[in-house]
Amino acid sequence: MAKPGRRKFIEQSAKGMAAFMIVPRYVLGGKGYTAPSDRINIAAIGVGGKGESNIRHSIGWDEKTGETQENLVALCDVDEEVGAVTFDRFPKVKRFKDFRVMLEAMEKDIDAVIVSTPDNTHAVAAMAAMKLGKHVYVEKPLTHDIYEARMLTEAARKYNVITQMGNQGSSGDGVRLVCEWIWSGVIGRVREVHTWTNRPVWPQGQPRPTEKVAVPKTLDWDLWLGPAPKQDYHPSFVPFNWRGWWDFGTGALGDMACHVIDPAFRALKLKYPIRVEASTVVQYRQMWTPSDFPESCPQGSIIHIDFPAREDMPEVTLHWYDGGLMPRRPAELKDGEDMSREDGGILMIGDNGKILCDMYGANPRLLPTELMKDFKAPDPWLPRVTVSHQRNWVEAIKGGPAPSSNFDYAGPFTETVLMGNLALRSHTIKEGDEYTGRKPLLWDGENMRITNYEPANQFVRREYRNGWSL
Repeated sequence: MAKPGRRKFIEQSAKGMAAFMIVPRYVLGGKGYTAPSDRINIAAIGVGGKGESNIRHSIGWDEKTGETQENLVALCDVDEEVGAVTFDRFPKVKRFKDFRVMLEAMEKDIDAVIVSTPDNTHAVAAMAAMKLGKHVYVEKPLTHDIYEARMLTEAARKYNVITQMGNQGSSGDGVRLVCEWIWSGVIGRVREVHTWTNRPVWPQGQPRPTEKVAVPKTLDWDLWLGPAPKQDYHPSFVPFNWRGWWDFGTGALGDMACHVIDPAFRALKLKYPIRVEASTVVQYRQMWTPSDFPESCPQGSIIHIDFPAREDMPEVTLHWYDGGLMPRRPAELKDGEDMSREDGGILMIGDNGKILCDMYGANPRLLPTELMKDFKAPDPWLPRVTVSHQRNWVEAIKGGPAPSSNFDYAGPFTETVLMGNLALRSHTIKEGDEYTGRKPLLWDGENMRITNYEPANQFVRREYRNGWSL
């Protein structure tokens, strides 16, 4: 297939593919501006786990020499034990427990902020930084709920800051290959997509713990909760298993869909869906009760998300599977051929063929795979990122190309991902003494509302506890 001309590519980019455009940063001055020749002053909120690697990549830390390409000026974590590796590695960097205190004390010394906290505090931390004109890198999913994602997207434009969501595959070659294949018409018009993950790899579908456990001396539990409802500490939540609880995490979908679905979302130029429906795995329970443990994410789920026709592309349905559930194995796969590596995969079905790839769009191949012997892929024309996803953000701050997953893209993408969770949580709604059960939900994306079942709108925007706000 012939690749699109330069004019067509520019037109496509202008209509939502800005993450792939070779353009200078759209902030050329103003609050928080740093000249391209200067080192960026970076602060980090949440410095253990993924935060530790985000810091290393962002500042360009050299393990052998200890030298960095940027200045690390502040570290913030509510748990001294979780953050110990980073604290010990950078003993001279100022430390904080409360990001609000850090931002107030060091406003003039910070250019950019990395947010790698649990999902429940992504939005409040990122918004506080952006209001001060600080560029932000926020781990995936961008936010805990749909409303927060919309607010961060709008705030990024309002405060003219450089942004990036931490779905690292967005800076990889795989997603670009998939886009080039789809846009060149390799498999024709795509009408169906299947995506899956091996998550969760933490407990879900469980009752809330009731035993009293002392809070570790190294942890500020109240700050860890952030805007989440006030409740007792328990090791079932911290430091890792918070992902399986709705108060703090967004389950298997929130953890992995921003990685797995990304190539399809980009290549098919998706934005807001119009319909979503979900079903879940349940443990042994009384008959006809869809959720015994409504505070915990389900052990497994299947979600169907419908998108309208857009530009030159037809309506498409995206299917999501987690908890060990999988789509039907394509008939074109031979015995011994894997559907994907175990983390997750994507199957895109077009009018003229199928593309199967691993998470991040890695290892794309036509089905049956025998077609790959004579397949001539379109000549690459999308710009490749030659640095890490984190450095992609830093280089944008310094005047380089727009980040791969800036909030103009990551915001609507996150809203779509969280629509799946809205559908899952709608199963837990009761009318009187009865659960309402599975319902297809119709979505007005522009106005962020379910139009055919008002009770489900309670999951569009959660209530913050007193003392917390965007």
